[in-house]
Amino acid sequence: MQVFKCRVISRGKARGKIIHSSQPLSFLGGVDPDTGKIMDINHPLQGEIIKNKILVIPGGKGSTVGSYVIFQMYKNNTAPRAIICLEAEPIIATGAIMAGIPMVDHIRPEVMDILAQALEVEVDGDNGEIKVFNH
Repeated sequence: MQVFKCRVISRGKARGKIIHSSQPLSFLGGVDPDTGKIMDINHPLQGEIIKNKILVIPGGKGSTVGSYVIFQMYKNNTAPRAIICLEAEPIIATGAIMAGIPMVDHIRPEVMDILAQALEVEVDGDNGEIKVFNH
């Protein structure tokens, strides 16, 4: 197991399988809140489901309404278990906080490469740690 320090955006703990992208993600129009499926045809994860996964992305993009899409996903039980970003931006951060989804950022870029290969992680949004298992 490897442990990496990070900045806490939204408190809580979650463990699960990773879904990773090197591209930012827009929740408004990019993710179906009813299914958790990525619909953006220009995104590398198009067609993938983020429900119950640990979402690893460099950051978010798009409209501020994306915060409400994340909250709707939480209400629909289609949200990711946690979110890890290189740099959190207000849209995703606000959505994660409203939905109570653990979220962290300010990880080193080389940790993104480790996460891309990891099978399972634990996001500790209380202590600012990411634990990588089965790497």
